[in-house]
Amino acid sequence: MEVLLIEDSPGDVRLTQEAFREANIAVHLNIATDGVEAMAFLKHEEIHAQAPRPDIILLDLNLPRMDGRQVLAFIKADDNLKTIPTVILTTSDAEADIVKSYELQANCYLSKPVQLEAFESLVRSISDFWLTKVKLPQQTQAG
Repeated sequence: MEVLLIEDSPGDVRLTQEAFREANIAVHLNIATDGVEAMAFLKHEEIHAQAPRPDIILLDLNLPRMDGRQVLAFIKADDNLKTIPTVILTTSDAEADIVKSYELQANCYLSKPVQLEAFESLVRSISDFWLTKVKLPQQTQAG
Protein backbone atom coordinates (compact mmCIF):
# COMPACT_ATOMS: atom_id res chain seq x y z
CA MET A 1 0.00 0.00 0.00
CA GLU A 2 1.27 3.41 -0.97
CA VAL A 3 0.32 6.16 1.48
CA LEU A 4 1.12 9.83 0.89
CA LEU A 5 1.37 11.77 4.15
CA ILE A 6 1.31 15.52 3.58
CA GLU A 7 2.48 16.89 6.91
CA ASP A 8 4.88 19.66 7.94
CA SER A 9 5.41 18.61 11.56
CA PRO A 10 8.47 16.33 11.87
CA GLY A 11 7.09 14.96 15.15
CA ASP A 12 3.76 14.00 13.59
CA VAL A 13 5.57 12.41 10.62
CA ARG A 14 7.67 10.30 13.00
CA LEU A 15 4.64 9.29 15.08
CA THR A 16 2.72 8.32 11.95
CA GLN A 17 5.65 6.24 10.68
CA GLU A 18 5.92 4.44 14.02
CA ALA A 19 2.17 3.82 14.27
CA PHE A 20 2.03 2.31 10.77
CA ARG A 21 5.08 0.17 11.56
CA GLU A 22 3.39 -1.10 14.74
CA ALA A 23 0.15 -1.81 12.86
CA ASN A 24 2.15 -4.43 10.92
CA ILE A 25 0.64 -3.57 7.59
CA ALA A 26 2.66 -3.43 4.40
CA VAL A 27 2.62 0.35 4.06
CA HIS A 28 5.11 2.43 2.14
CA LEU A 29 4.77 5.89 3.65
CA ASN A 30 5.69 8.69 1.26
CA ILE A 31 6.17 12.11 2.86
CA ALA A 32 5.56 15.60 1.48
CA THR A 33 6.29 18.39 3.96
CA ASP A 34 4.28 21.13 2.28
CA GLY A 35 1.62 21.65 -0.37
CA VAL A 36 4.06 22.52 -3.15
CA GLU A 37 6.03 19.31 -2.59
CA ALA A 38 2.75 17.36 -2.49
CA MET A 39 1.78 18.80 -5.88
CA ALA A 40 5.17 17.84 -7.35
CA PHE A 41 4.74 14.31 -5.97
CA LEU A 42 1.23 13.91 -7.38
CA LYS A 43 2.15 15.41 -10.76
CA HIS A 44 5.40 13.37 -10.98
CA GLU A 45 7.54 16.49 -11.32
CA GLU A 46 11.25 16.97 -10.71
CA ILE A 47 12.65 14.55 -8.12
CA HIS A 48 9.20 12.91 -7.91
CA ALA A 49 9.15 11.79 -11.56
CA GLN A 50 9.02 8.13 -10.45
CA ALA A 51 6.68 8.68 -7.49
CA PRO A 52 4.09 5.94 -6.98
CA ARG A 53 0.40 6.70 -7.19
CA PRO A 54 -0.89 6.80 -3.59
CA ASP A 55 -3.63 4.40 -2.55
CA ILE A 56 -4.63 6.94 0.10
CA ILE A 57 -3.61 10.48 1.04
CA LEU A 58 -3.38 11.76 4.63
CA LEU A 59 -3.52 15.55 4.42
CA ASP A 60 -2.85 18.22 7.03
CA LEU A 61 -4.69 21.49 6.40
CA ASN A 62 -2.18 23.97 7.80
CA LEU A 63 0.84 23.64 5.54
CA PRO A 64 3.53 26.08 4.44
CA ARG A 65 3.79 27.39 0.84
CA MET A 66 0.41 25.94 -0.22
CA ASP A 67 -2.21 24.98 2.33
CA GLY A 68 -4.07 21.71 2.55
CA ARG A 69 -7.35 23.19 1.29
CA GLN A 70 -5.65 24.16 -1.97
CA VAL A 71 -4.06 20.71 -2.24
CA LEU A 72 -7.44 19.03 -1.62
CA ALA A 73 -9.13 21.23 -4.25
CA PHE A 74 -6.43 20.28 -6.78
CA ILE A 75 -6.70 16.55 -6.04
CA LYS A 76 -10.47 16.44 -6.32
CA ALA A 77 -10.51 18.56 -9.52
CA ASP A 78 -8.03 16.27 -11.30
CA ASP A 79 -9.62 13.33 -13.16
CA ASN A 80 -6.55 11.14 -12.55
CA LEU A 81 -6.38 11.85 -8.81
CA LYS A 82 -9.93 12.45 -7.58
CA THR A 83 -10.62 8.79 -6.82
CA ILE A 84 -7.73 8.59 -4.33
CA PRO A 85 -9.29 8.66 -0.85
CA THR A 86 -8.12 11.83 0.85
CA VAL A 87 -8.31 11.89 4.63
CA ILE A 88 -7.92 15.21 6.41
CA LEU A 89 -5.70 14.69 9.47
CA THR A 90 -5.26 18.00 11.22
CA THR A 91 -5.19 19.76 14.59
CA SER A 92 -8.09 22.04 13.62
CA ASP A 93 -11.49 21.43 15.19
CA ALA A 94 -12.92 24.55 13.54
CA GLU A 95 -16.36 23.98 12.05
CA ALA A 96 -15.41 26.15 9.05
CA ASP A 97 -12.46 23.84 8.28
CA ILE A 98 -14.65 20.75 8.59
CA VAL A 99 -17.34 22.19 6.30
CA LYS A 100 -14.82 23.46 3.74
CA SER A 101 -13.02 20.09 3.66
CA TYR A 102 -16.24 18.23 2.90
CA GLU A 103 -17.26 20.86 0.34
CA LEU A 104 -13.93 20.14 -1.36
CA GLN A 105 -14.84 16.41 -1.30
CA ALA A 106 -12.57 15.14 1.47
CA ASN A 107 -13.35 11.49 2.19
CA CYS A 108 -13.23 12.05 5.95
CA TYR A 109 -12.03 14.57 8.52
CA LEU A 110 -10.05 13.53 11.59
CA SER A 111 -8.68 15.76 14.33
CA LYS A 112 -5.24 14.85 15.64
CA PRO A 113 -5.29 14.08 19.34
CA VAL A 114 -2.59 15.76 21.39
CA GLN A 115 -1.85 12.70 23.54
CA LEU A 116 0.73 10.32 22.06
CA GLU A 117 -1.22 7.11 22.71
CA ALA A 118 -4.43 8.59 21.28
CA PHE A 119 -2.56 9.72 18.15
CA GLU A 120 -1.05 6.25 17.66
CA SER A 121 -4.48 4.69 18.16
CA LEU A 122 -5.97 7.01 15.54
CA VAL A 123 -3.29 6.08 12.98
CA ARG A 124 -3.87 2.39 13.73
CA SER A 125 -7.60 2.88 13.14
CA ILE A 126 -6.87 4.66 9.83
CA SER A 127 -4.68 1.73 8.86
CA ASP A 128 -7.27 -0.83 9.92
CA PHE A 129 -10.18 0.87 8.15
CA TRP A 130 -8.71 2.48 5.03
CA LEU A 131 -5.93 -0.01 4.29
CA THR A 132 -7.53 -3.27 5.42
CA LYS A 133 -11.32 -3.09 5.26
CA VAL A 134 -12.11 -0.53 2.53
CA LYS A 135 -12.17 -1.65 -1.09
CA LEU A 136 -10.06 0.78 -3.09
CA PRO A 137 -10.08 1.06 -6.89
CA GLN A 138 -7.21 -0.64 -8.68
CA GLN A 139 -5.68 1.99 -10.91
CA THR A 140 -2.71 2.23 -13.16
CA GLN A 141 -0.07 4.90 -12.77
CA ALA A 142 -1.18 8.04 -14.60
CA GLY A 143 1.03 10.55 -16.25
